Amino acid sequence: MQRSDALWYVNDGRVEIRAVDVPPLKAQDVRVAAQFSGISRGTERLVFRGRVPASEHQRMRCPHQEGAFTFPVKYGYALVGTIIDGPKERIGENVFLLHPHQREACVSLGDVHILPQGLPPRRAALAANMETALNVVWDAGIAPGDRVLVVGAGVLGLLIAGLVAGIPGTVVTVTDIDLSRATVTEKVGAAYAPLGNTPQDQDVVIHTSGTTEGLRLALAAAGTEACVVEASWYGDKDISVSLGEAFHARRLQLVSSQVGAVPPARRARWTKARRMAKALELLRDDRYDALITGEIAFADAPTALPGVLADGSPGLMTVLNYA
Repeated sequence: MQRSDALWYVNDGRVEIRAVDVPPLKAQDVRVAAQFSGISRGTERLVFRGRVPASEHQRMRCPHQEGAFTFPVKYGYALVGTIIDGPKERIGENVFLLHPHQREACVSLGDVHILPQGLPPRRAALAANMETALNVVWDAGIAPGDRVLVVGAGVLGLLIAGLVAGIPGTVVTVTDIDLSRATVTEKVGAAYAPLGNTPQDQDVVIHTSGTTEGLRLALAAAGTEACVVEASWYGDKDISVSLGEAFHARRLQLVSSQVGAVPPARRARWTKARRMAKALELLRDDRYDALITGEIAFADAPTALPGVLADGSPGLMTVLNYA
């Protein structure tokens, strides 16, 4: 049995690198040497702090996870690497796979997604986030000419804005409490509006900030009979919003969006594999390089990652570099 190094969340606020077993290669398996993996701040901050509700422990399990959310747990779902063993015709190909942060992994060939021509491995670390963004846009039902507001200029919100900006005639605005996000918002093709100056009477509002204040703002900015899509995940945090006053009179639609299932209108034709392939294709756009704002060596993760996952830490996507 071969061994490899993997990242483990071992207690509230503590990270370790531990040696793990890598299963032997079987027919139709591939061995992948990691190049990069992406830190999904929202989800992994909840894991890091032990804030995954007990009711969600099974649904929140990622492929190839070890351990449990009560600690210790080997977690992560955005690994990019190179096939170094397996079918001859696959060796040397760059791939994305849903796998925890680990130097080497042995998985079924069906678990890997070949990177399309023109997609750099580092940018491919955004693939899981782009898959979620694509699902959110589908759930939102955005059409040409719609006025769309995205509340929250994190990685997910900016990927959503980038996709919506490509729909003909659509006007997409992003708002965030962090004024420094204006520049990156414009890079993905959307307008930026500071809090207090957000557009109103929107056809679709997408909330990604993970805060009570953000959801309240999203509901307030929606026009009559508009759709408000809740794309945040709060873990075990309670939120409080008012669904009184004019909420019913305005006949607002409040829609949840989560990547675990393809939306019903597309489920008969879109498999998760097809959706991931499309997410990777959409990332062949160098606008999205602006969303990767930090990089740390995998070996330095135990000391560097707590700062990245601290509440209010600056930056967008941070990647681990395995070189």
